Amino acid sequence: MTCNYTIRLDTDLRRQAEALFSDLGMSLATAFQIFLRQAVQEQGLPFPVRKKQPNKATLAAMKEALEISESPDAKTYASAGEMMEDILK
Repeated sequence: MTCNYTIRLDTDLRRQAEALFSDLGMSLATAFQIFLRQAVQEQGLPFPVRKKQPNKATLAAMKEALEISESPDAKTYASAGEMMEDILK
């Protein structure tokens, strides 16, 4: 037995997904069924869902920027032009 289920999708996302799944030889409906079967089997989403974490280099740069911004000895500029003049000396 089957049933119909209606969902709202962003038009561009739908087109991209249909193109992808067509290249894989399946319809969007088949892809949804695969997703749902996998979710039931896994008893959760069949892929990790997490916030993006910055890599080590980015974390180090963020830490350095925070330290510089909190330093009383940090050089400041009144304008971007002033900063560029100083850089180009």
